[in-house]
Parts: sequence; C-alpha cells; structure tokens
Amino acid sequence: MTSLRPFHATDVFKFNPTNLDPLTETYDLNFYFSYLARWPHLFNIAEGLDGTIDGYIMGKLESSPSYYINSEHYLPFHAHITALTVAPHARRLGLARTLSSSLENSGDEYDAWFVDLFVRKSNKVAQGLYKGLGYSVFRVVKDYYNDDPTDETKDSEDGWDMRKQLKRDVHGKHVRSDGEKYMVSPDDVW
Repeated sequence: MTSLRPFHATDVFKFNPTNLDPLTETYDLNFYFSYLARWPHLFNIAEGLDGTIDGYIMGKLESSPSYYINSEHYLPFHAHITALTVAPHARRLGLARTLSSSLENSGDEYDAWFVDLFVRKSNKVAQGLYKGLGYSVFRVVKDYYNDDPTDETKDSEDGWDMRKQLKRDVHGKHVRSDGEKYMVSPDDVW
C-alpha cells in the first residue's frame, strides 16, 4: 500500500533510487528546496509502507509576466509539472496517474487554464503515459534539452510541450491536437 504525502526537506536523502532512471531529470538541491518553499502543496511523494519513496511530483502554478501578454507565446495562469517520476519497482501501479491527478485537481482549485509539462522527444514511454492521461502535444521546442542521451553526436534534443485542459478551459482554447506541427525556439518558452 502506497500513500501520498507532502514532500519534506529530509526526503532529499531518500529519493535517489527514484531518480536513477536515465530519463528522469535530476536537479541540484537548491532547485528542490525552492519548490518546497514556494509550492509545498504541489510537491508530493508516494511513499511505500516501508518508508521508501515510490514516486514524486514537483509542480507549480505560474503565468508569463505581464509584459509578455501581447506575445503569441504568452502563457495564461496554469499548473506545470516540473518533475513526475516513479521508481522502477513501483511502476505500472497507477502512481503516475494518481500523482498527476493531484496536481490537476489543485490546478482546478486555483482556476488554472491547463496543466503543462515538457518531455524529451525520445522519451516514448513518458509520451505514451501522458497521452494516456489526456495530454496532447501543444508545440515542439527545438533544442530544449542541452543533451541527447540517444545520440552522443548531438548537443541537444527537442522537447515536447504537452498540455491537458482543465475545467476553466471549456472550449479547449489552450490545447491542440496537431501540436507536433508547431515548432518554437527555447527563447519563445517562458
């Protein structure tokens, strides 16, 4: 039995086994602590009965700055999944769905338009997961990642900006079904 609970600062000493997946983005400690300080209600873990961290989600609520409002790339108020990962021993149990649902519910509570996330173009497993959860590609960000684990000769990899509309976006204004046709540069992403 796994239970959800808020992330605690001391969890940084226990989550390395969850982060060992080569497709899980790992950050420096300051990054984790900044999320814990700013969005503690959106940073949750799935904890096993033995106290192991089976998975976690780091989320935030944001919008583009007001000076960006006239840009075609302006992002209205939305929830964002910064990291969602499940340890190999706990996969295929629905934990990713449970964790992402918790952020989606928070997004609805705060009246956000959508939830978005970025995923590597080569990460077919994560793309399948997110599509199964109702996300679709909104746009492709050229050279979003500074490395390409699938090809050592490349210095970067494209990222997919995937979105799922929330209750506020009744007409689906902030999602699209053909997002793989829309290419932008990292400078266009706020």
